[in-house]
Amino acid sequence: MNKIQQIEWSDWLDFNQDMVSKVPEASGVFMMHAAMKILYIGGSENMKKTIEDISEKCVSNATRFRYRKEKDFGRIKNELIAEYKKRHEGKAPECMN
Repeated sequence: MNKIQQIEWSDWLDFNQDMVSKVPEASGVFMMHAAMKILYIGGSENMKKTIEDISEKCVSNATRFRYRKEKDFGRIKNELIAEYKKRHEGKAPECMN
């Protein structure tokens, strides 16, 4: 098991205003999915604000999300995306193309 898989994530949460309001205003990474398909992998200094501000139409299709507090969010985000691409024939998540 690699380091990224060992990261302690939140549970998968419903993607709605109530759940997003509970995300900490802290640096970290997050993933969003619909129908068990990862749509987006993100990271920022303020996860709550970033998730609230995402306005891409594709991401609005997400039904669930999870997050992880992480100081080095940029590196972890890039590693998560690279890992995803490795498992999906070099393709990025649907909402990141």
